[in-house]
Amino acid sequence: MTLFEKIISRELQADILKEERDWIAFRDIHPQAPTHILIVPKKPIARLEQAKEADQQLLGALLLAAVQIAREENLEHGFRIVINNGTEGGETIPHLHVHLLGGRQLVWPPG
Repeated sequence: MTLFEKIISRELQADILKEERDWIAFRDIHPQAPTHILIVPKKPIARLEQAKEADQQLLGALLLAAVQIAREENLEHGFRIVINNGTEGGETIPHLHVHLLGGRQLVWPPG
């Protein structure tokens, strides 16, 4: 069971901001920006490359949730959405999730 599955099942505590039927959003415990929120599907998909065509609606819901939460967090000057895939892509937990980052000027390139 992944760390995120334990948060979803409430075995582990998290600073949960919002929850819907298919996803949960909470603050990252190691923030990389003043606002760093994770939006995690409740369906366990290890990484983006393993998502199926049937997951299309769920993937869209994650992105729309990120936009909604960005508004609620007053990130009107901009934000970044990141999805890591694989170890070289920065993935540390094998459960698909969206990072919502903002609250400061973000640089490019990110890596």
